[in-house]
Amino acid sequence: MKKIDYKRKIRIVKSLDWKLIAIVFTIFLFGLVVLSSATHANVTGDFSQIYKQVLAFCIGTIVIVILLIFDYDSIGKHYKELYIVSFLLLVVLLVPGVGDVQFGAKSWIKIGNFNLQTSEIVKFTFILSYAKIIDNNKDNIGNVKVLGKLFVYVLPFIGLLLAQPDLGTAVVFMCIIFFMLYTAGLNKKIIRNIIIGAAILTPIMYLFMAPHQKVRILNLFNPQASTNYQVLQSMIAIGSGGLFGKGLYLGSQNQENFLPVRDSDFIFAVIGEELGLIGMLFVILMFVLMITRLLMIAKKSKNTYGTFIVVGITGMFTYQTIQNIGMTVGLMPVTGVTLPFVSYGGSSIITSLANIGIVLNVYLRRRRLGIYS
Repeated sequence: MKKIDYKRKIRIVKSLDWKLIAIVFTIFLFGLVVLSSATHANVTGDFSQIYKQVLAFCIGTIVIVILLIFDYDSIGKHYKELYIVSFLLLVVLLVPGVGDVQFGAKSWIKIGNFNLQTSEIVKFTFILSYAKIIDNNKDNIGNVKVLGKLFVYVLPFIGLLLAQPDLGTAVVFMCIIFFMLYTAGLNKKIIRNIIIGAAILTPIMYLFMAPHQKVRILNLFNPQASTNYQVLQSMIAIGSGGLFGKGLYLGSQNQENFLPVRDSDFIFAVIGEELGLIGMLFVILMFVLMITRLLMIAKKSKNTYGTFIVVGITGMFTYQTIQNIGMTVGLMPVTGVTLPFVSYGGSSIITSLANIGIVLNVYLRRRRLGIYS
């Protein structure tokens, strides 16, 4: 029977990237404080959403510990199964009576009092599977047939997401794929052609969008439109916050219910109104530090599979942050993409932490581990 070397286990714990852990924990705590204002918990005394958010964080932390036990390479060996699971999680939403429509998209499964957003889980499992697929084909990434095969693997996911319709998550997937392919060494000429092709297809895609999605796109060019109420109230909130904000729990747009979906999609507007430009810059700085740290870990990976995983996760967090903040200030269309670790949502918190868990796994195994002696 193998004897556990506890001294080595302690060294392994010390070998975790505690800087990344500290950054993520800081973002979460900051978001929790802002969420207490966005939910009016300070006034009503109802802290149920705060408790649920903390519970989700605790579950996510347990998921991280579990993920750290297994070498990510051993997880990657099951990339085919992960791909199938990812696909089925999106297919099941289209089954009559299963998918629950919220905010115009059939992206949820209602289990008792709990709403599960399956696309959040799919982001996680898809990154693990697609990173392995790219890793298996990295030596021929410039080959047209290989590239075509890589895109064929993606199309079912994009199609299913657009069928919900969930354009925001579909774009997140596109960013994940782009970051991975670019890192794999995709030819710049091919990248340019892909961008040109996407630009040409965008007007065609517009014709097939749901009515509410078309309105959101048009609102970018007519910000004062009555249909742009959410963004207008968000911009008023941010503009009234000034440099230092009105003070926590003192924002009129937030406290008097003018600001819609303020606990999730538009929580950044609450930060702007109550904590001002200083508060917004602090959040942006934290995300910049997190993304920088993720890229550093991607470079230190022991193999390209680990690099592709971390780069895919970096692409996901980068786009979600830019999209959420961008739509809050009227520079991006409203898509329902939440601000990682800040917006309210159990599915988002747990799966975001799961992604951080895999990143920590890659960093931890940048060199050989020795738990047993």
